Amino acid sequence: MEEADQGAVRPDFTPELGEDAVTSVTVSPAIPTLTEEEQEELRGELLRVEDEILTLSQVLATKENQLADIKRKLGITPLNELKQNLSKSWHEVTTSTAYKKTSEGLSVAGQKATAAFNNMGSAISRKFEDVRNTPSFKSFEEKVETLKVKMIPTVSQGDFGDVLTSTATSDPSVVVEKQPEATPIVIQEEHLQMAVV
Repeated sequence: MEEADQGAVRPDFTPELGEDAVTSVTVSPAIPTLTEEEQEELRGELLRVEDEILTLSQVLATKENQLADIKRKLGITPLNELKQNLSKSWHEVTTSTAYKKTSEGLSVAGQKATAAFNNMGSAISRKFEDVRNTPSFKSFEEKVETLKVKMIPTVSQGDFGDVLTSTATSDPSVVVEKQPEATPIVIQEEHLQMAVV
């Protein structure tokens, strides 16, 4: 019983996740032992590959410098290269079948939308014309016209706006004199004098 209390592994015990991770990890097989001669050969190959990588990096850097120098002499700037790349990419996109199909589809959709808008505009115009020809609209129109006639002052009332209008349309050599308007105080005095008499 003491063994169970001290943490000994029981056959019916399964550790939970994260519990005693060291015991649950299996040890990978040992690296095969190499002879001293094989290890020396691999070390030599490792140095040779590292030297090749360094040499290739230096050659690449030199070639990149040559390329930049040639482009500078030809006047090719990064902006020109970007323009050329964009132009080339755009040409590739526009010549692709997906672009052509999409373009054709959008063209057809645009034509259908234009036709739909034209039909809708015609329908709305007809509907407005139908409404305008109804008896109730004509009655409303007549009432508005009557109200308009009642609201517009006539020339005989001496409205200054009508005088200006009539003057503007008549002979400019004729001078129209405006009658002075009575002030409210004067009007009150006239009413008082009439009341006294």
